[in-house]
Amino acid sequence: MSDWYQQRFAAFEQSLNGGADGALHGLRHTGIGHFAAAGLPTTSDEEWRFTSVAPLAAIDFELAPEPNPPGEETVAPFRYGLAGLVFVDGHYAPELSQLDALPAGALVKSLRAASDADADLVAAHLGRQAATENVAFTALNTAFLQDGALVYLPPKTALAQPLHLLFLSTGRPNTVSHPRVLVVADAHAAATVVESYAGPGGAAYLTNAVSEISVGENAAIDHYRVQREGDAAFHISATHVREERAARFRSTAITLGGQLSRNHVHTLLAGEAVDSTLNGLYVEDGNQHVDNHTLIEHAQPHCQSHEFYKGILGGESSGVFRGKIHVHQAAQKTDAYQSNQNLLLSDDARIDTKPQLEIYADDVKCSHGATIGQLDADALFYLRSRGIGHREAVRVLTRAFAGEVLDRVRLNPLREELDRLVAQRLDQATGTAP
Repeated sequence: MSDWYQQRFAAFEQSLNGGADGALHGLRHTGIGHFAAAGLPTTSDEEWRFTSVAPLAAIDFELAPEPNPPGEETVAPFRYGLAGLVFVDGHYAPELSQLDALPAGALVKSLRAASDADADLVAAHLGRQAATENVAFTALNTAFLQDGALVYLPPKTALAQPLHLLFLSTGRPNTVSHPRVLVVADAHAAATVVESYAGPGGAAYLTNAVSEISVGENAAIDHYRVQREGDAAFHISATHVREERAARFRSTAITLGGQLSRNHVHTLLAGEAVDSTLNGLYVEDGNQHVDNHTLIEHAQPHCQSHEFYKGILGGESSGVFRGKIHVHQAAQKTDAYQSNQNLLLSDDARIDTKPQLEIYADDVKCSHGATIGQLDADALFYLRSRGIGHREAVRVLTRAFAGEVLDRVRLNPLREELDRLVAQRLDQATGTAP
């Protein structure tokens, strides 16, 4: 590791009164040690074969300082009509946060505050799912862990309204924030959680986010993740999920922004009779690059998983999908399905897709597949023959392709806004904007 990181870590610790804040202090030192050993990944690493972080590595990112909070007119377009916590450049902004009434025992607060007031809870769960060894960006997030969101649901507790965790960047050039999210749902608890990330265009900044989600026995989490970073931004994320017996986890990830995005999702089906779903949609244009890596790990029998990712790439954009279903020997009666479908809107757009099955059990039902193609000529001809112009026919078909994922968003205000945003991005990518 370069002296540059050593110096900034030392200065960061000193800014936190020497790092004397309980469990977080030890986690940070573990993180920086693992980052020192791993270093930033290169295309020689199999996991990063098709994604170069050289443009990111060329910038000496400084930790984003705590900003003056923006006005409500800046935040409102990203709220989606949902209440929750707001973070600006990685720092909790209580004056912008809006919380509905919580059930008894439930906690929704900044991780920084929780590390003192709820130290035992944080110590029991933080860093348990997101490994830092040989995982550079997760290690870096952990080393510079300062703030984020804690959501804790006691047994048999349900949030009546969806909870929104909004992470905004002010777009200050060459700055980095390391948001952390910790969601713990005990047995029979239930909630809908929306994570969203957004920032302005024009400036190169880095968001390096890590989320850990623990879904207890018979608990249910409906999870949405929306990425709308600026066009010059870098976005690296890792989401780690552990699901206990009869848990239900459903995630839908929408990626629209950033010049380089890398999203890693790892869900461990650790108990029997788990039902797990991963949906994703990425829409890219220009010179954007998006990389989606998923790992669904079946560790116990009688579980089912469903994975459905779709990509639309225009201009000279590029994408990567690498999804693995790993079925352990103990995971008999597994039912797993994985699909990745990609639509290329130009001859210069590119996608590298690699769905994988790794199966060690013999009584399973598993399937996977990937498709890469352009707009169906017969479908275009059919629409044209019905008097629909070429531009409108392209618009209809691309929106229908994206709609298969968007229709799986169960929150009406969020789905309606995503419909609008995706339609706007598709019009740009297809050259059919009015």
